[in-house]
Formats: sequence, structure tokens, C-alpha cells
Amino acid sequence: MPTVLELLEKVDKFFAEKGIESPRLNAELLLADILNCKRLNLYLQFDRPLKDDEVNRYREYVRRRSLREPLQYIIGKVEFFGLEFKVNSSALIPRPETEILVEEVIKSLYETDSPVIIDIGTGSGNICGALASKLISSTVYSLDVSEKALALAEENIRALNLEGRVHLMKQDILQENLPELPKADRIVSNPPYVPESEYNTLQEEIVKYEPRGAVTDESDGMKFYSRITRFAAENLKPGGSLFFELGYNSAQKAEEIMKSCGFTGIKITKDYSGINRVISGMYP
Repeated sequence: MPTVLELLEKVDKFFAEKGIESPRLNAELLLADILNCKRLNLYLQFDRPLKDDEVNRYREYVRRRSLREPLQYIIGKVEFFGLEFKVNSSALIPRPETEILVEEVIKSLYETDSPVIIDIGTGSGNICGALASKLISSTVYSLDVSEKALALAEENIRALNLEGRVHLMKQDILQENLPELPKADRIVSNPPYVPESEYNTLQEEIVKYEPRGAVTDESDGMKFYSRITRFAAENLKPGGSLFFELGYNSAQKAEEIMKSCGFTGIKITKDYSGINRVISGMYP
């Protein structure tokens, strides 16, 4: 029977030949899931032989990853803001950069009692779940057009014991006649911001497996910024703020949209790579 180290070295080489980014890391994370252990614990059991069923499961994981299925979909979970979220192809995979969006919203609410937050684009529930978990007096209303995404988010919200404070709603934000919601202290969104013209240049993992509607707006990348900004101007409390995650090179256009709708105090926050990642503004 092959050992942990033998399998890792073999799969590392195989992934490298297939052009998988970070082949060794992928090999380790997949095997750690099979063995139900932390990745670093693999280093303490390099000589451990694997059972036949473990080898077979690992082989299937490797096959799927070699076809460019995202690692997170294969193992079915991802960590976001220190919390574990179930993920599948119904929703976009939560990214580390989006933690900056959540962090900026939380920082802005430290001195606000019982804040009301509207999250537009629920996805897996990572943003609304993280906000409600960290802001324990908050109430969050989270909107998404996808029933499948909302079903996934419901599982995650239930697992986090947040059912009483996170309210999931099926709504298309692009429609004008939305149901009335409580006025919000904060409105937050990580909208589909990839322009249609750039969609097919994205990683194969995204194009083949992640839901297209969560990635591109089928337009110039700014359609949701315009609509959500108008929605925010009508649904924020006086002095409330709007927070967006930004796409590449979209900061200037997003700022122009927000200013044209009356938002002030525009702030742009960069991500770990120095890219403009979050924009926020206050509605007077």
C-alpha cells in the first residue's frame, strides 16, 4: 500500500504536468480531506500507508481536480473569515479578498447598536453569515435571485445558528418593484463585476464550474453597481453607508456612480496585492 509521502509526490508531479497552479498544495489539501486531518498534520505521518478505500477516494479527487474542478467544490467546504462554509456549484466560491469587504463593514459598525444590514447577492451566505456572526446584535437581510444559492446559504446559516438574525430572500435586484425592507445602516454587495468581454479569459476553473451569473453581469461590469447604488440611496437610513467589492479597474467608475447618486466621503481600500478592492460611501 502506498504511503502518504509516496502519494503526495506522485500527485504533485501529476498536477504540475497538468498545469494545476500550486500542485503540491492541492495534493496536500485533497489528501488532508480524505484523512480528515489538518494539512500540516500530513507531515507527521508521511510513512503511514493508506487503505484501499482511501486511495480510491483520493484517486477520484485527483481526477476531478485534473479536469479543473475547483478544489473547494471537491472537498465541499471553504474557510471564510474564520468560519467554515459549505460550498457547491450553486454559488461562487468565497475568496480571501472578500474578507476585506466584510472587515470594512464590521469596522464601520463598532459603535452602532443593533445595526440593520442588507446584503445583496447572498451566494453561499458567506458575507451575511460572517457579518451576523461577528456583529452579534445585528439583523441581516440577504437577497439573491438564485433559489439554489439560497438553499445553500440556508444550510450555512443554520449551521452557524443564525436563523433568527439572517433573513434570506429571493429577489432580483435588477427589478424596480422590490418589496419594502427596513431602512438599513449598511448595504453591502459583492456583485457580478466581470465584463462580458473578459469572461472567457478567466481561469478554466471559473468558466467551467462556477455559476456564470455570479461572475459576469453580461454587460460592461458596472450594471449592478448602478442599480444597487440607486437602491441604496432609497433604502439607507440617513448617514448610512454602502459598501461594494470592486472588480479590476472598476474603482473610478464605481466612485462616479456613487457620487452621482449623492454619496459622500468615498473611501477606497486596497487588497493584499495593492489592488483597489472595496469602495464605500455615506448617504447623507
